[in-house]
Amino acid sequence: QVQLVESGGRLVQAGGSLRLSCAASGRTVSSYTMGWFRQAPGKEREFVAAIRGSGTITYYSDFVKGRFTISRDNTKNTVYLQMTSLKPEDTAVYYCAADPQFWRITTDRNDYNYWGQGSQVTVSS
Repeated sequence: QVQLVESGGRLVQAGGSLRLSCAASGRTVSSYTMGWFRQAPGKEREFVAAIRGSGTITYYSDFVKGRFTISRDNTKNTVYLQMTSLKPEDTAVYYCAADPQFWRITTDRNDYNYWGQGSQVTVSS
């Protein structure tokens, strides 16, 4: 089993930056595809970004492209989401997720087997 714990969420002003971390335990996730999703109140959980195990292949949703960067440190079993130029519409609970199918990078939340508890990001205008 894989346990994921997100951290780093907080209140930030529009235009600011924030870095979320996702620490994995239970087993190494160095070969897993790791993803970030978010869920705003009253909305469905949506894909934000994903990264393959090697860290060389990433994929972003259009609404964060150019503003967010996903990265990973496999020596620490940790994935990061660097967020810049934050907007009020980025306000959501951000979830980290793991997909053991290392050969793919997917935006479908149903493909991710393991999930963290979420970290609240609030962007004030």
